[in-house]
Amino acid sequence: MSPTKLIKPQFLLYLLLFTICLNGNLYAQSSYELNSGWKCADIGSVKISGYELSKPDFNAKNWMPATVPGTVLTTLLNNKKVPDPFFGMNNEQIPDIYKTGAAYYTYWFIKDFTESPTTKGSQVYLNLRGVNYSCDIFLNGNKLNKTLQKGMFLRFSYNITSFLAKNGANRLAILVYPPDVLGNANGGQGGDGTIARNVGLQYTAGWDWIQPVRDRNTGIWDKVTIQKTGAVRISDTHVITLVPGQRFPDGPQSPANIQVSATLNNAATAPVSGTLRFELDGKTISKTVTLKPSSTQQVNFNDFTLQNPKLWWPNGYGPQNLYNLKVSFVANGNKLSNQQSLKVGVRQLQSEYNEHTGSRQIEVNGQKIFIKGGNWIISDEMMRLSDARYDAEVRFHRDMNLNLIRVWGGAMIERPEFFDACDKYGILVFQDLWGSGDCNGRWMDPMKLDDQWTRRKYPDDHGLFLRSAEDQIKMVRNHASLAIWCGGNEITPPEDILVPLRDSILPRLDNTRWFVDYSNSDAMSHNTLGDNGDGPYGIQPLSVFWEHRTFPFNSEVGSVGLSDYESLKRFIPTSHLSPPVYDEDTHKTKTDEVWDYHKYIGYDTSIARYGKVKNAEDFSNKAQLVNYDQYRGLAEGFTSHMWDWYTGFIIWKTQNPWTAMRGQMYDYYLDPNACLYGLHNGSAPLHIMYNPVNGMVMAANNTFKARRSMMLVVKTFDMTGKDSLITQVFADIGATTTKRYFSIKKTIDEMAAKEGVFLSLQLLDADKKLITENLYWIPDQKGNFSGLQKMKLNDLAIKAKYFKPGQVEVTLDNTQNHSLAFFNRLSLVNADTKTRLLPAFYSDNYVSVLPGERKKVIIDYQPGIAQKDLQVEVSGWNVSKRYLPIDNN
Repeated sequence: MSPTKLIKPQFLLYLLLFTICLNGNLYAQSSYELNSGWKCADIGSVKISGYELSKPDFNAKNWMPATVPGTVLTTLLNNKKVPDPFFGMNNEQIPDIYKTGAAYYTYWFIKDFTESPTTKGSQVYLNLRGVNYSCDIFLNGNKLNKTLQKGMFLRFSYNITSFLAKNGANRLAILVYPPDVLGNANGGQGGDGTIARNVGLQYTAGWDWIQPVRDRNTGIWDKVTIQKTGAVRISDTHVITLVPGQRFPDGPQSPANIQVSATLNNAATAPVSGTLRFELDGKTISKTVTLKPSSTQQVNFNDFTLQNPKLWWPNGYGPQNLYNLKVSFVANGNKLSNQQSLKVGVRQLQSEYNEHTGSRQIEVNGQKIFIKGGNWIISDEMMRLSDARYDAEVRFHRDMNLNLIRVWGGAMIERPEFFDACDKYGILVFQDLWGSGDCNGRWMDPMKLDDQWTRRKYPDDHGLFLRSAEDQIKMVRNHASLAIWCGGNEITPPEDILVPLRDSILPRLDNTRWFVDYSNSDAMSHNTLGDNGDGPYGIQPLSVFWEHRTFPFNSEVGSVGLSDYESLKRFIPTSHLSPPVYDEDTHKTKTDEVWDYHKYIGYDTSIARYGKVKNAEDFSNKAQLVNYDQYRGLAEGFTSHMWDWYTGFIIWKTQNPWTAMRGQMYDYYLDPNACLYGLHNGSAPLHIMYNPVNGMVMAANNTFKARRSMMLVVKTFDMTGKDSLITQVFADIGATTTKRYFSIKKTIDEMAAKEGVFLSLQLLDADKKLITENLYWIPDQKGNFSGLQKMKLNDLAIKAKYFKPGQVEVTLDNTQNHSLAFFNRLSLVNADTKTRLLPAFYSDNYVSVLPGERKKVIIDYQPGIAQKDLQVEVSGWNVSKRYLPIDNN
């Protein structure tokens, strides 16, 4: 069954005539979502059957308002029945399902809706896109499912035409049961591991980056829709785009081939003849079809040749062009029975084994793409999913100059709306299926209930796994961004799942993408190092990223990720805002219990290099300097060896579905930290960089265009702002490559010895305009940033103005012969409360301004917010905090 989209009231009249086409999902001719007005009650308080509950005359006045889509825990939170599990240690106050038993979180959900009986063969369907974990469904005193509907990752559709009330007043009642196996949240990775006996979410029993989700996400967690069609309904439309040869983003293109098929279901008791057609690029392709009574038939169109196609490219390599494609079935010559619309990105994915690196390389439209990715868990641990949040999170990944997101196997196949955003922003998707080495038996683990042999057979129902995989593949396979299918995280599925998945299901349903059996398989990245093939995960000397050779396509490598003080205040009680203390003798950290509960990961000695910590605010501010350096260094180190040591890297991880204090470029509330901008810098498509080990000045070009006649300018600045020109030379670099120019190690070491120095690298074009730049702060000979601690305040001149609706331009001017204005954080804030407007998107942040330099930063935010309510906050290492009015001129 095709996924449907939320229909806003102002579009309802329009939708009676036309189909809305938005961002790649499939939409029925007349469809609406049941997303409000639900009520619920726990099973223990309900003494009558679903047959009675689903009759409109049952009085549910005293039932609790329910959040659908959502989970039981979300509903309880929204009704103030439980405290916010994201704040402090509130999660400990919420009963865990393993201790309470399943009945505690087993709930009835009811919904009244208006839909009149149909006429002349029209059909009405009830579609459920996700229920965790099983349910019984009743409508107007009738039970719709003959057997228990089970499967968190299965879409279900019921033809309810014959069950609609004559007066149009309908009552839907759904009894939702928790996962079959609840899992003991004993502190292990996935708790005691038994949560993996379900075909469902593993993180809900807790991990080293999240506390347990107390209801294990029981509920009607995804969209519920009513769909109206004629006798024939279209489902599982499949679009394949073939782009032969090696292409470039610019100029005329040779043709592309488009292959379209669709499944038709005739719900009528009589044969139906009609025309199935699709429309693309102003052309209409038709096929005459006759369907037998109560039958389903797949229809394949002849290949369509698309002339001079506008191609879809990954972020940084070209535009993300998308075509509108509409599929419709017209019965009996002129009656529209059903139609669907989707967005199509025309591109071809390929992969091949790079013998030099010993790893797989990804190619798009015949061009190799150096993968710069981030690992993703889920948008929100309580399944509060939304188009807007997906768009913001994926946009942040675009802003980091990444080109891939890996969806980790302990969560789910992401929703179509997530893939919509990835299509839009050019982010390839590496999609794991359900499983992890932790729960599914790769390692010995005393925290696990079952031995490895038993866990290796998880989940209990292999047939359900395969049916779910088939369904979810059909749901997302049309998205241009989907690039890789993966059997599981750090372990393959059991053999009787892996073999049909690899040899039958994917070849039949989606044969244009690479399938890797598990995330750190030798088929992806040959492991010559003798360990698990992932990591490291904690803070590293920058030299490690540059000089230590790791796995040639590393699926998980990362560092720290503490957000700044404004973020910490959102979820840590004031009484617990005390900084960690690291003991250099014992190498242990004394950490507040709330920080520990939110999975703080240590910064060791790195904070102290910037001076003695005063308080939590000072600690978190200094942590941003470490964050920036760590992730710029990670991106630069891997990129410096692209196509030699590496074909790609994927950071563990770039986002959190809970208020954890590690592995994030922005916090749960969508507030970015310096990790994001370190990556933004270090992963830039054309980037100039400095190897801190051997002093080599290098450039990386992750574009398809060679760059010629550039001027490479190398300068230093001391703590007073005095500059020294080290050298400037003409430079060039080929496409998709790196280049080493010269080493300046001896010079920099001498200049930095006493109190450190700033190193400025710039590339200028033939008109002497800046193309790209990079600024390093080099420590003194003891490895400390002693000079930074002596810098005088800088009265940086800053102005802000409204650039256009939803945009603010901030200009930062530093006076010549003045000190460098170092590491300035910009924030768009509410003028009265001084709280940050979230989300907001910055063209750059944590910016430093050289003496005599002017920089401009563009801030994007949601248009429609009253301008009088906004200000810009600026604060830096040596720039005092101030709030700026925003000029309307």
